[in-house]
Amino acid sequence: MKKSLLFALIFIPMISKAQFSYDLQGHRGSRGLMPENTIPAMIKALDLGVTTLELDLAVTKDGEIIVSHEPYMNPLICFTPEGSEIKDGDKSHNIYQMTFEEVKKYDSGTKFHAGFPQQVKFHVTKPRLKDLFEVVEKYVADHNLPSPYYNIEIKSSVEGDGAYHPAPAEFSDMVYKLIDSSVSWERVNIQSFDFRVLKYYNQTYPDVTLAMLITDATKSKAQLEELGFQPQIYSPYFVALNQETVKELKEKGMKIIPWTVNTTEQMQKLLDMGVDGIITDFPNLAPKQ
Repeated sequence: MKKSLLFALIFIPMISKAQFSYDLQGHRGSRGLMPENTIPAMIKALDLGVTTLELDLAVTKDGEIIVSHEPYMNPLICFTPEGSEIKDGDKSHNIYQMTFEEVKKYDSGTKFHAGFPQQVKFHVTKPRLKDLFEVVEKYVADHNLPSPYYNIEIKSSVEGDGAYHPAPAEFSDMVYKLIDSSVSWERVNIQSFDFRVLKYYNQTYPDVTLAMLITDATKSKAQLEELGFQPQIYSPYFVALNQETVKELKEKGMKIIPWTVNTTEQMQKLLDMGVDGIITDFPNLAPKQ
């Protein structure tokens, strides 16, 4: 990991230190430009001036917390340790059944991604969260950049409990312990589509800022009733979001941070509605305001 990371950092140019008046979040770091959820993707996002690094978590068999959107090696972005393709739909390369040493043998950076043809390609592996924290915090200190916030998603589901990840309470406790020993909670929020995770954090760690991930912004009332409490952040898929919903939820005291918004025009439209932030694969396209 160290060799490929060094290569990547050497070839990432300093582009911008611009600050934004809203919370600009780099989705999986900067997925449109660098291999997703890797340390170089986070560094690229910082160089583009993001406020917050958005990332996802998985867990290995030996209890390491890994930065990964899926709890398995995604055929879209990964090659096997032998350099072979993984068959489309194959979820058998299960991170929860691998040690960290086994995870490091998979290449998550050289495969061409048709959805993101601008991605710079190089060999890179899925990092541990603690390593990401260490590199990012040193990078901003060394380059006199603002300390970033972290929007950290716990990826879990009922179907995956015990098979692809720990049950919500165990998973949540592991993540809490690692974050608590690494960075200030003032710069971290936990997000999840799994309401079990949000409920557990609300009950067990009530001082942690929580973001409710939602696919359909037209059902906010029912969603909040199902959750049973009001989180600090409402984070919906941007397509169905409208100004009325934004106004209503902000009046309740929540921040609105939609995902994943990938054109300047779409970002500006949402900012004009009054959203508090934008999650994007392309922080280089964010309006400067």
